[in-house]
Amino acid sequence: MSATLVAVSPQSVSHNRKLIEERKLNFEVLNDKNNAYADQLGMKHGFPDDLKDVYGKFGIDLDQYNENSAWELAIPARLVVSSDGIIRAADYNADYTIRPEPSETVEVLRNL
Repeated sequence: MSATLVAVSPQSVSHNRKLIEERKLNFEVLNDKNNAYADQLGMKHGFPDDLKDVYGKFGIDLDQYNENSAWELAIPARLVVSSDGIIRAADYNADYTIRPEPSETVEVLRNL
């Protein structure tokens, strides 16, 4: 079994680099500028003004992190894409706290 793990984020390249260094990640974090890829997949969402205010109280400024003023994020997802470019498994949930277990991903890979 062979696989490559990547993350895709609307954060700027410089913020992604900082994240990789701080978290000591051993995989690439690709920049999805302006959530263009998430938009193609129909997997992005915006924020109402009251939620922007909540984020602001926690010091989170998406304008700064994403280097645009859209206030949009991708819906968290895990895609398993085979070497021929076909999505073989997809898990997504607008609730960012709900994620598939790593063992589930390994099982999908074993079954490819």
